[in-house]
Amino acid sequence: MKLIVIGLGQCGGRVADEFARLNQRAVMEHKVFIMPGVFAVNTDATDLSGLSVIKPDYQHRILIGGRRTGGHGVGKVNELGAEIAREDADKIIDALRSTKNFYESDAFLIVAGAAGGTGSGSVAVVSNIIKERYPDKPAYALLILPFEHEERTEERTVYNAAVCLKSTYSVADAVFLVDNQRYIKKDASLRLNLSKINKLIVEPFYDLLCAGEEKEAKYVGAKTLDAGDIIQSLSGWTAIGCGYASVKRKGFLFSRSSDFRDRDREVHSGLKAVDEALSELSIECDPRDAGRALFLTAAPAKEMSTGLIKEIGDWVRNLAPNAVIRNGDYPRKGGNLSVSLIFSELSDVGRIREYYRSTANMATVLKQRGQETRDKLREIEELGRDIPSLI
Repeated sequence: MKLIVIGLGQCGGRVADEFARLNQRAVMEHKVFIMPGVFAVNTDATDLSGLSVIKPDYQHRILIGGRRTGGHGVGKVNELGAEIAREDADKIIDALRSTKNFYESDAFLIVAGAAGGTGSGSVAVVSNIIKERYPDKPAYALLILPFEHEERTEERTVYNAAVCLKSTYSVADAVFLVDNQRYIKKDASLRLNLSKINKLIVEPFYDLLCAGEEKEAKYVGAKTLDAGDIIQSLSGWTAIGCGYASVKRKGFLFSRSSDFRDRDREVHSGLKAVDEALSELSIECDPRDAGRALFLTAAPAKEMSTGLIKEIGDWVRNLAPNAVIRNGDYPRKGGNLSVSLIFSELSDVGRIREYYRSTANMATVLKQRGQETRDKLREIEELGRDIPSLI
């Protein structure tokens, strides 16, 4: 599957930068392009300068709202971010048009932090404009939710996240949800944490995108999971995860044995990878709420049997009894077995409930505060009406 990735705002741009690095890795390891174009869009020029992989020209690092913000961002005011995205949408569309092999892409992935200003405000607007301009290609959103300490200390964070989630869900074909808090390491520096989290966010997409683009016959799966399968598996709120397990080696060669212990170890490795994928899902959810699910098993060809795929499939079916499930296999080099897992069309997500409930109450409180502030200012103006002015 080939994606056009558009990162909006500081958070979205940095995650998009990791997707660009993922594309470089696919070219090096598999000789395939999985992303014809990766773009970063921002109202802050400094944030765009901090990227390392996305091409540094103005067609890939796109500064919008320069006249209104002076290149210094929107200060977490997502309404302003949305306005600027509407005004400067042509810059983004022009950049997309100039992308080599643009029409070979299968879908768009628009990435943003849900709690910021530029990304939070522009993701729904950009998604809607892209869907209007390119109705034959799905437009997916990847929204990164804020840390718990941000929610506690900044009311605007929760408000922005709720507005962003509601707006984006109404226009995007599917919304991948990523909870930052699930990836954080308490003893690591902020810079190291963010860098590691961004890598963990994009990693589950790697095998899913590469599997359908593979060119070497020996690495093409018996049941290939291609763009069509992925597109049919994505709708609404979506969680994604990936798990790994080592597979048995004898010397430098993989070998298949008829010993029942080897069969048991093979199945155990597969289920261990599924268990890790569940624990590393991008958002906490109940798989029983999923209407669609997908899993891809990747391992050396000799270490993947029909029995292994059946065991994994049976477990996923038990986890998500109401879902339409698609699956595939991806033979590859290396000593690891991995399982990429997606639960989509989720009917209930606890974090979203919390955001909506908090913001519904907060909207009333903010309105009351605003009215109180205006009343106090009006009172001060009345008191100073008869005082002379030097202006």
